[in-house]
Amino acid sequence: MTRLEEVQTKLTRVREFIAGRGLEAMLLSTRANFAWLTAGASNHVGLGSNTGVGSLLVTRDGQHLLTNNIEAGRFEDEEIGDLPFEIHYMQWDEEDTEEMLNTIVSGRVGSDIPLSYAEDVSGSFSRLRWRLLEPEIERYREIGRIASEAIARTGRRIEPGMTEHEIAGIMMDEVFAAGAQPVVCLIAADDRITHYRHPIPTDRELARHAMLVIGASKWGLGISATRMVHFGEPPAELRERHVACCRVDACFNLETRPGADVAEIFRRAVGVYEEAGFPDEWRLHHQGGATGYAAREYKGTRECDETVLEDQAFAWNPSITGTKSEDTIIARDDGPEFLSTTADWPTLTVEYGGQTLERPDILVR
Repeated sequence: MTRLEEVQTKLTRVREFIAGRGLEAMLLSTRANFAWLTAGASNHVGLGSNTGVGSLLVTRDGQHLLTNNIEAGRFEDEEIGDLPFEIHYMQWDEEDTEEMLNTIVSGRVGSDIPLSYAEDVSGSFSRLRWRLLEPEIERYREIGRIASEAIARTGRRIEPGMTEHEIAGIMMDEVFAAGAQPVVCLIAADDRITHYRHPIPTDRELARHAMLVIGASKWGLGISATRMVHFGEPPAELRERHVACCRVDACFNLETRPGADVAEIFRRAVGVYEEAGFPDEWRLHHQGGATGYAAREYKGTRECDETVLEDQAFAWNPSITGTKSEDTIIARDDGPEFLSTTADWPTLTVEYGGQTLERPDILVR
């Protein structure tokens, strides 16, 4: 499937969505949907932005890109290329998306962000991107490789005495240098691992124990991965906790098969927490869930009413105080395909439901 064929397939999905809801058009402004529909193009400037500097408008018989004079040339040359989107733009200080939209279509328009002149249908529209096409999975494998190698190299470059900020700088540099973007970078040194599930980097200096968490993105697709590093032999209790956490992780990943109820997957993982002697640890942090073009398309819970789709991406992130296990997978009939591999990282073998799985061990330096 070529890029053009992928985009045409997705345009058909969008038009079916439009027709099914009695809309005349769909306006897509988020980074996630822009990347999805264009097969990997980007509409953002600010790394932390949810929306971009250009929006896609799909009507029943056409497709358009609405932007300003600053971005139009770059979009045409570097992002859209030969894709069949007609570019419309206004002078940057006069830019009015509604005005441009009204010159193209009239009637009910759906939107993936709240707008006064369109209907917010973001929740239902996001489902269109959950089941990935094979070209998307191929791109996903590449960003998985980048993230895996970046976090592995970071784990071997860090040294005691470095601050969490310095460690974060190393990991972000590794991701950028490989052609991707670090969208999440969490670093915890020593007892900060036991205190915080989302450890934003600080000036705290590393002594013996580090947790590295990366969220890396390219072509709009995001990889999540966590690795643990220890200088000197880890305490036996930490080893025990890490093995237990990896068993929970194995449950989440092995149970994530097409057709499985997410709520049941979650309940079984809670059961593994209990069997391992850590019955309440799951309450201290969300456990992850579906991913892809959004960091979490939805989070898994005991009440989640979603079902795993074939070729849908998931990133589960169970944690037990002091440790965590996390990678990104594609749900397949024959078992999970791990995108963020454990290449160049020590592994341990854990058993769940009669199956064994290799999970990232603690790297001892």
